[in-house]
Amino acid sequence: MTNLVADPVPTSPLQADRPNRKRRVSRDGVIDLIGATVAALAVVWLVFSLTSISLASFGSFFCWAVVSYVIYGILVWRREGVLLMKDRLATVSIWTGAVIALVALLAVVLYVVVKGAPVVFANFPHFLVNDMTGGKSGDAYGVGAAIVGTLEQVAIAAMISIPLAFLTATYMVESHSLLARLVRNVVDAMTGTPSIIAGLFIYILWVVPHGTNGKSGFVAAVTLSIMMLPVTCRAALEVIRVVPGSLREAALAIGAPQWRVALRVVLPTARAGLITAAILGIARTAGETAEVLFTAGGGPHYNWNPFHGNQDDLPLRIYEQVFQPSAKAISVGWGAAFVLMALVLTLFTMARLLGSGRSRRPSFSLWHRSRSADSDATP
Repeated sequence: MTNLVADPVPTSPLQADRPNRKRRVSRDGVIDLIGATVAALAVVWLVFSLTSISLASFGSFFCWAVVSYVIYGILVWRREGVLLMKDRLATVSIWTGAVIALVALLAVVLYVVVKGAPVVFANFPHFLVNDMTGGKSGDAYGVGAAIVGTLEQVAIAAMISIPLAFLTATYMVESHSLLARLVRNVVDAMTGTPSIIAGLFIYILWVVPHGTNGKSGFVAAVTLSIMMLPVTCRAALEVIRVVPGSLREAALAIGAPQWRVALRVVLPTARAGLITAAILGIARTAGETAEVLFTAGGGPHYNWNPFHGNQDDLPLRIYEQVFQPSAKAISVGWGAAFVLMALVLTLFTMARLLGSGRSRRPSFSLWHRSRSADSDATP
């Protein structure tokens, strides 16, 4: 009599739909990858040595990666078959791309830290407080005026573009009309628009007619909002789209109008994702230089009023300092770059902490109002 063994019963309903994945890479797979890498290194070294080509070049590294990929694919194909070969090659490609992107990002961040952190901490906190006039000594230069300008311009741009982006994204999700599709195409087109186009647009529309009085922090903020709007709108669109349709149907079933469902149910449910979308928009525009180059004007002094007069900001200060002939000015530019990177990372971390909590539950005030209305109507 055949002994049948039943499959283990899942302990929760979610485990029934969860795929059975291996948590660790097999030892044979690691050995195959290491062997393919070593064999490819030997082949590339032999070929480059016979042809008298220098191994200390990007071409040698690229050839080594390609040959390793080919040898590893052939090895897995001969041992495991075509299907497993495709899976292993896709896994190696994904991990390789992730490592390359991470190394490039870390290289940029570390280079800015190495070049800019000594400049900031050598004259701390005066570097963060003084402006470009040099302070009382005339030599203690700082980026305080640029920090104030950046914070004010980005804050104004966020107040203009983020509510518009959220409402536009909600309209594109909730409506299926021809106008909604047209708006979606316009948003997609604006996402890939070069930033200098927005700067030239505001420059021709406002700065040129008003002459020297046309540049201000508010004009720069309006320019930044043009670039922030499509990025935030596109990210918010993807977030609102994944809100379960059952929530909308439940709210509509108790008689709530569609606009109230969107504002009281859909948006609170997607709060964490919407905060992330706002972060993406702010990070996209906080370091833009082309827009503020034509509209902010810059200047060495503090200007707390963004609606009148030229105003400095960090990207513009970095752009102006790195083209100066003196080493002192270039070092100030590196310090400003470090401050800008630290400012963006701080804002990103704060926003992520605010959005990391559990999303708000949909308000049930509509349900209570419906029940009270039914009870009042019942004789």
